[in-house]
Parts: sequence; structure tokens; C-alpha cells
Amino acid sequence: MKIESFKYDNRIVRAFAIATAIWSIVGMSAGLLAAIQLFWPEANLNFQYVTFGRLRPLHTNAVIFAFVGNGMFMGIYYSLQRLCKARMFSDALSWINFWGWNAIIVAAAVTLPLGITTSKEYAELEWPIDIAIALIWVAFTVNLLGTIYRRREKHLYVAIWFYIATALTVAVLHIVNSAEVPAGWFKSYSLYAGVQDALVQWWYGHNAVAFFLTTPYLGLMYYFLPKAANRPVFSYRLSIIHFWALIFLYIWAGPHHLLFTALPDWAQSLGMAFSVMLVAPSWGGMLNGLLTLRGAWDKVRQDPTLKFLVVALTAYGMATLEGPLLSIKSVNALSHYTDWTIAHVHTGALGWNGFFTFAMLYYLFPKLYRTPLFSQKLATWHFWLGLLGIMFYAIPMYWAGITQGLMWKEFTKDGFLQYPNFLETVLQIVPMYRLRAIGGSMYLVGSIVGVYNLWRTARSGNFEAETEAQAPALQADTGASPDKGHRWLESKPAILTALAVVAIAMGGLVEIIPMYLIQKNVPTISSVKPYTPLELLGRDLYIREGCVGCHSQMIRPFRSETERYGEYSKAGEFVFDHPFLWGSKRTGPDLHREGGKYPDAWHYNHMENPRSTSPGSIMPGYPWLLTQELATNALPARISALRKVGVPYPAGYENGQALKDLQVQARKVVANLRTGSVSNAPANTEIIGMIAYLQRLGTDIKTTNAVQAEVLVPATPGLVLNPTH
Repeated sequence: MKIESFKYDNRIVRAFAIATAIWSIVGMSAGLLAAIQLFWPEANLNFQYVTFGRLRPLHTNAVIFAFVGNGMFMGIYYSLQRLCKARMFSDALSWINFWGWNAIIVAAAVTLPLGITTSKEYAELEWPIDIAIALIWVAFTVNLLGTIYRRREKHLYVAIWFYIATALTVAVLHIVNSAEVPAGWFKSYSLYAGVQDALVQWWYGHNAVAFFLTTPYLGLMYYFLPKAANRPVFSYRLSIIHFWALIFLYIWAGPHHLLFTALPDWAQSLGMAFSVMLVAPSWGGMLNGLLTLRGAWDKVRQDPTLKFLVVALTAYGMATLEGPLLSIKSVNALSHYTDWTIAHVHTGALGWNGFFTFAMLYYLFPKLYRTPLFSQKLATWHFWLGLLGIMFYAIPMYWAGITQGLMWKEFTKDGFLQYPNFLETVLQIVPMYRLRAIGGSMYLVGSIVGVYNLWRTARSGNFEAETEAQAPALQADTGASPDKGHRWLESKPAILTALAVVAIAMGGLVEIIPMYLIQKNVPTISSVKPYTPLELLGRDLYIREGCVGCHSQMIRPFRSETERYGEYSKAGEFVFDHPFLWGSKRTGPDLHREGGKYPDAWHYNHMENPRSTSPGSIMPGYPWLLTQELATNALPARISALRKVGVPYPAGYENGQALKDLQVQARKVVANLRTGSVSNAPANTEIIGMIAYLQRLGTDIKTTNAVQAEVLVPATPGLVLNPTH
């Protein structure tokens, strides 16, 4: 048997490791600043580029795609070479992956604070960056599959199964959800509208969590946990069940983010059912990891790396039990739009992904630099600061979430809302926001301690750029292999990959094919018209400022919501919404019936200084809207793009008439402001567009008889713009 010599590439692993450490500080710092703004809105210093609405997507992208993404690549590039007994397929592709991915992150760090965003959660980046993501992901996938093809180890270890599922599924999710029509270099409109867009987004959003934050890290768990503990995985059979059940069930669960919305009930129920079933494979994987440590608990007490791994797996178990719980309709009716969801998400992000990433860093740096960890004591300090930080973060958010849900639904004995003013519920949870910031500070300080420890480890060691290795060449398959069942499948990467594609595609197809039928079968409402040009630009400003991060536009059919906000939301009201703006969190009230509730001058004053109209409000001011000029030059391209995605603007409408209509409506808004003692508002400023959009919300179906609001017509009528001013 011929023995071949080769070298593992450690340079690419080191590059991703350093990037992971740097982005951990950047992403968590952005998150801490956002958390502080929720009880001290002046913390943005009236600087429009760091308001909560712009900072939140920057924070989520920096943590998910920069910190965890680089950590994922770091772990895969290290483990895959050793599991395949082969160098990465292409050094060039490895470095294209590294520099391309981090250039994308830098582009996100520039564009999101500038307000260049699609507003779709975890997919906020605009179309040129979306294309770059697809290209870099293809480079990674080719490198992954090429390395597997050139392997010297016949059987694919369980970790590689998860890597393959990740590479293929993330590509499908990203491409489908990012279908959009450009309206310039920095603006696009989703190909989908309303209900259809919501289903696609949360099919993507939930499975971005599943196949970017979970499946690759489960693969890494199957490699790094046994290595760190120096023990074999507890159960090979359980790992098989874990993998196939997880990738098949996960893809169906996205609609549980849209319970009690205008999404068809069959899709909601399907998402709930599969979410509940996810408990079994998720806990199977967690138990397989924890039971691998049986008999090694003395080592866990002494080794900080294993401490991080144990808490990471425990957090994974908690989050994957709580996720299905929150998918049950009766629980979701209380939890949705509250801080309970924030607590749930951060248990997974900080505990599972954060702690596991730091465990990998602590494992890898001594090996890459051929030296012991600089300080076990500092690593232990990092562990306890991080663990206490998670507790100080999550527990107040659970408390805040349950408080919100109960207060929103509370009625007096006479049948009136106990807390009709939404601001009353906000003021009750401000102390919890302060505690959350303390927890975030502790976690960040722990991360800084950890990065310092890794830096000192690197300084004291000698980096090994390439590791010499030897292994026999992979023997040609003669067809006489004694392997049977799954053991046989592990030696057939092409067949395993094809079956994984089938497993992930089934749920997606069942939900995506009806997605097209959903849009065609949404009953249209005769009074629902496309946005006027001024309202369209106002809506784009609403998206730019990230208002959807705090305000929903989806009134659920609960008495507590219809009493507070008005008539519940209908599917037909959103047929011209590209993208949908239903939101996922209510830090402020729902706005779907905002139109006509307050005079224009109230909105003007509220946007300039929210506390002038709502004492105690934690909303930031937007004074720049009062002075910045409305981008009317962008109007033709935007109307043209919207026509391409199905909004029935007349042909040529953008060539002059649209601007005239905008100016007429803007003058009406200015006249309304004068009656409200705002006499100095120029008609060409952004605040005019924002007011026009807010005053349009929910007015299309306002009638004297609530039943009339549900009168439907079989086809979309011709365009009749319906300005409310």
C-alpha cells in the first residue's frame, strides 16, 4: 500500500481565526451600543448613522456572518483537511473565500449604517453584495467538495455530512430569498410581495439559523468535542439519526415565525407541527455530545475549553427545546413580538455559537502556535464572565417578554384594555433593558479577555504554517466492499450529497411551490392601490431608517390587538408591498392602522423629538429628516423596478407625471402642517415623504362598516392612485 506525504494548510485556518477574534469584539460592541440606546436613546448623539434602526442589522450581520461565519470557516478548514487526510482542494479558492467573505462583511459594515438595506432580517444586504455572497459561497462549496473528492480516507465522518448539507442548503436559501429587481446600485425591490414575501423570508430566515448557525456547528461539535475530551463520540447510530432527521425536519419550520398573521393557516400549522418534531433530533444531537464526556467530568472541571463546550451544548439544548415551545400557537400568541424572542435568540447566539466558537479558538491557537495556552486562569475568567453575561442578558429579557405579552392582553373587569397606551408597557421594562446592557457588557469584557489571551498565546509560540502528514492513497472501489447500509453510503460522497439534497428539498418544495399559488390566490381588495410617488419614497425612508426593527405592521386577529390598533390585517392589503414590512418585534406600537390616527404636525414633532409628543419614549429622534432633501431623482428608476415586479403603475408614469403627483401631494402635507403650527417645513424634505407614508398606512380599507373592509373582488383593478392628503 503506497504511503503518500502531504501538508495541511494552517495559514488559512490562522487567517479565519484572527478574523473571528476581531469580529467578535466589533459585533458585540455594536450590540452593546444598540442595547444601551433602548434605555438611553441619546446615546446615538443624534448621529443618523448609529441609530438603533441602522445599528441593529449591523450588529446581527457582524455577529452572525462575521464572528460566527469566520469561526465556521476556521473550524471547517482545520477539521476537513484532517478528516479527509488531504490538503484543501485549492489554496487559491481558500484565500478567495477568506478575502471575499471579509470584504463582504466590510461592505455590510459600510452600507448598513448608511441605510442601504433591503430590510429583510438576516438578508439586509443589497443586490451587488448578494451577488458577491453567492460567488464566494460557490468558491467555498467547490473547495469543500473538491477536498472530499481528493480525500485519502474512504469513509466520510459525520462532521462532513453536516458540512455538505450546510454548503448546499445555504446556497439555495440565499439565492431564492435574494431574488430582487435593482432600482439603482444601492436599491432594489423584492421579487415577491406581501404574504408571498413573508413566507419566503422566514423560510430563509429560520433556515439561516438552522443551516448557518446550527448544522455547521453540529458538524464541528462532532469533531472538536471528541478531540478536546480525547474520547470517541458516544453513539454512531445516534449521529446518523441526528443528521438525517434534522436536515429533513428543519427546512419545514419557517412559517412558525408567522403564526396568527395573514399567511394561510395551512402553512402556519405545517410550520408549527414540524417545529415541535424538531425537539427529537435536536436533543438527540445534544445528548450525543454531552454523553461523549461521560467519565471525563474531572477533565471538564480543569479544562476551560471543555467548560465552554459543555455550556455551548447545554445552551443548544435549551434553545432547541424553547424554539418548538414558542412555535405552539397558544404560547406564540403571548410571546411573539415580545422580548421573550430576543432572550431565546441570544441564548443560542451567545451560548451555543459564541461559547463554541471561543472553545475552538482555545483549542486551535495552542496547536497552530505549538505552545500551551498563555493563561488557563484568564480563560476561566473569560468563561465565568461570559456565562454570567448570558444570565444577566437572558433572564431580564424573559421577564420583559412575559411582562409585555401579559400587559398587552390585559383587560379591566369592565372589558376595556388595562393598558391602552402602548408606552405604559415600554416604561415597565426599561429596568430590564438596563440589566440586559450589564449582561452584554460582561460578555463583551469576557471576549476581550479571551482575545487578549489568544494574542499572548500567539506571541509566545511559533506558528506552524504547514503540518506534515502521511496517509495511504485512497484505494479504487472494486465493487466488493463489505460495507453495508449507512457505512456503505459514507464511502459514496456523490450519493450522500444527492440524498441530502432530496432531504432538504422536500420541505422547501412543499412550501415554495404553493408560494407562487398563494400570491395568485390572495383575494384582492378593490380599495387597495399602489403607493403614490411621495408615499413610495416615504416607505423607502422608513426602510432606510430601520423602523421595521421596532414597529410591526401586522395586526393579529386577537381582541387585545383589534381594540388597541384597529381592524386586523388582511392578506389582500399587502399585494403591492415589495418587500413586506410585518416586523418581528414591537419595541413600539404596531403601525398598520397608523394612517389618520394623528395629524401631520404630530408626526412632524414626533420624528423631530419623540419625547415632545410621548413623554418617556425610548425612540430616537430623526431631526435630519427635517432638513435632508427628498431623493426625487431616484423616483423614475424605482417606479420602473416596481412595475417589473408586478405593481401596476401605468407605462411611462415615471416620465414626468409621477413627479407632478408627488409635488401636489407634498404641498397638501405642507398645508396640513401649517394648520398644526408647523410653518417652516419645505415641501422637498424627507419628513414630508415619511409623513405621507405613515398617513397612508391602513387607510385603504377604512370604512364606516367593518364588514365592508372584507369585501373582495376577483381581479386587480386598474391603477387609481389613492393619496390620503
